Amino acid sequence: MIDGPGIATSDDGTGRVTGRTVVPGRANVIGAGLIGGSVGLALRERGWHVSISDVDGGSQSEAVNRGAADEVGLDATADITFIAAPVGAIQELANQALDKTSGLVTDVGSTKADICDAVIDPRFVGGHPMAGSEQDGIAGARSDLFTGAMWVLTPSETTDEEAFAIVRAVVRSLGAETISLAATVHDELVAHVSHVPHLTAAALMNLASSGSLQHRALLRLAAGGFRDMTRISAGRPSIWPDICVANSTAITTSLTELIERLEETRRLVESRDRVGLFQLLNSARMARLNLPVGYGEVERVAEVVVPIPDRPGELAAITTLAAELDVNILDLEISHSGEGRQGLLSVVVDAELAERLVGGLMVRDYHPTIRRRGDEPADHPGDARG
Repeated sequence: MIDGPGIATSDDGTGRVTGRTVVPGRANVIGAGLIGGSVGLALRERGWHVSISDVDGGSQSEAVNRGAADEVGLDATADITFIAAPVGAIQELANQALDKTSGLVTDVGSTKADICDAVIDPRFVGGHPMAGSEQDGIAGARSDLFTGAMWVLTPSETTDEEAFAIVRAVVRSLGAETISLAATVHDELVAHVSHVPHLTAAALMNLASSGSLQHRALLRLAAGGFRDMTRISAGRPSIWPDICVANSTAITTSLTELIERLEETRRLVESRDRVGLFQLLNSARMARLNLPVGYGEVERVAEVVVPIPDRPGELAAITTLAAELDVNILDLEISHSGEGRQGLLSVVVDAELAERLVGGLMVRDYHPTIRRRGDEPADHPGDARG
């Protein structure tokens, strides 16, 4: 039986619902950028018929050419409509979609409180996929962009429960993990983990690149740590003024807290407090090592850390070896060193398979180590010399 658009439910013969399966239907995507294009690609890959619209006619045509949509326009009979526009335009577009279509409506905006307060309809479910790319626009769209990503849903008091269940099921069918938060809580959290980090990276990048010839020369010496910290500042700037205005209160609060932490760090450095500095850095290190990776329980994954020379083919060699050993790489990260042509590759794998990968690497003259989540660091204040 069909309980709602795009969802089939099964029962055990007594009328009790035992599961939901997404049945591909018809969908709208409003906004033919990176996220909208990726939604379109992911939906079509799963059998949906997708209509796409964008104020930029060239972008919507390109979305069709790239396979992110079947046609241009707004399908009034669509089961679900995704609003993938800048946050400043979402309220109006969502209300228009609710008026012109008969199905459910959700959005992908990175701020939620203003939108959810303004779009009051049982068929609307606020949403925010925590996914992105350094590539801009439809050219960067990928059907697997949401695989393993966290997709936050922010239903309001007026949201219909079945509408929420359907949107959640559709989102999960795209490969995402879902979490439900109040819109205000979402905005406070993303201020900490997304908005303020972006602004901080921009400030640091501008500090390093300020006008003097000395600073320009400094940029040529920028090593991996600096590049990693400032990478997100390369993101498209046009979307950020709307985000900062919409989430001004939470961002301001988070910035104030960051400034207080930096002041504390400055005092530790100024007073040459070795113990205090170690405690600060070590607590940050442990928090970073224990970040959830989105691939199940922390105890079931491990990081295999491999020093590698900075030369073509090294990453391919290790990932190919992992495939030959039937070890699935869940995530990976490369840290480049400014001292010599080397780097540090960290791959996240199933904890039970970590030893297998390490053995294969050692046979090939690599020197890997295993770092399990929650491991205590081996160093202490007396080890720090630099």
